[in-house]
Amino acid sequence: MSAPRLELDRVTCSYDETAVLSDISLTVRPGEFVSILGPSGSGKSTLFKLLTGARRPDGGAMRFDGRVLDRAGRPFAFMPQRDALMPWRRIIDNTTLGLEVQGMRRAEARRRVMPLFSEFGLDGFEEHYPGELSGGMRQRAALLRTVVQDKPMLLLDEPFGALDALTRAGMQRWLHEMWSQHDWTALLVTHDVREAVYLSDRIYIFSPRPARIIREITVDLPRPRILDGSARARAAEIEADILDTLFNAPNDATTTNLEETP
Repeated sequence: MSAPRLELDRVTCSYDETAVLSDISLTVRPGEFVSILGPSGSGKSTLFKLLTGARRPDGGAMRFDGRVLDRAGRPFAFMPQRDALMPWRRIIDNTTLGLEVQGMRRAEARRRVMPLFSEFGLDGFEEHYPGELSGGMRQRAALLRTVVQDKPMLLLDEPFGALDALTRAGMQRWLHEMWSQHDWTALLVTHDVREAVYLSDRIYIFSPRPARIIREITVDLPRPRILDGSARARAAEIEADILDTLFNAPNDATTTNLEETP
């Protein structure tokens, strides 16, 4: 078994007097797709803020490839729930934005991004504005902007949560295909149990706030994920097991119905 790419060791975090994360320990190995499930307000997005350096943990250790994470040069490409495309920039210029922020010249950034438009299903839409694209295509553009930065690991925060059910299912299949082709290492935060089972190698389940890990589930489904016959039945069993865990999770907090603190 390979050494972890990302390793969190008893990480804690609080806002003012409110404990949000409590002794979170998890790993993500190279090429692995790992998901985090939990109730609203349990601290899932807070965990991403710690990883991206937007907040500091109160305690514990965060390591990447065996080294403690520092505030500079975080090895993550982050995709938020909303596509966050700038409406006044054409799609080509939205997808190059992350590279430009890192200091790359626009012409060079365009040369890097252009060959990927066909692969991401955006060929012919380079000069369009975000408002001219469907929700699914906007999310593809947002993912392209994320992965073209060539960071070692993807952080995906509910990337399809704003899409309708049919579009979301199509995007999940597309993401699975892209992940398989590119051997990405990914950590996904989601509320969608079916999405987590379909995409993941392993799933961590958070308790209500203050969040702690109450289950780690290995998704023992073959890849590629073609859910028919026995695989569909096994996926349904895993989903039922996860839902049972979530519904019966111990509630140690008095603030579990609150939205996460910004």
